[in-house]
Amino acid sequence: MLTNKAKYGVKAVVYLAGLPPGETALIADIAARNNIPKKFLDAILLELRNAGLVRSRKGPGGGYALARSAREIKVGEVIRALDGPLVPLACANAETAVSCEDCATMAVCPVRMVMSEVNDAVSAILDRTSLSALVAQTPVPRRRDAWAYEI
Repeated sequence: MLTNKAKYGVKAVVYLAGLPPGETALIADIAARNNIPKKFLDAILLELRNAGLVRSRKGPGGGYALARSAREIKVGEVIRALDGPLVPLACANAETAVSCEDCATMAVCPVRMVMSEVNDAVSAILDRTSLSALVAQTPVPRRRDAWAYEI
């Protein structure tokens, strides 16, 4: 299940991806526009900066921006930076598979088999979906209290 931290992180980077080139956003603006608690967003953006996904600049004209192009950053990368691996069960990820206490043999466990398929499907979607694709599907704020869809 997606944590609030990852959900808010995705919302924040999608907001940054929608900014005009070269523009930055203040934490307070990102938080207000996306209904994210500011203090929580501070911690989220710090983790995303440490992961190389966003950059920050201090002083006049400062704020946060994406560290790379919105086309290059995938949703899966953002979620993993905040939540770790995208697995429904510890045994479902081929790279980090850990046997469950009640499982005699992982190779023939029916629960692991289906959860591995779920893991692969979710990962495939998140790893091919860029921030720019989400921006293209997101309503564009015209005013603080009004939303319109861009066609």
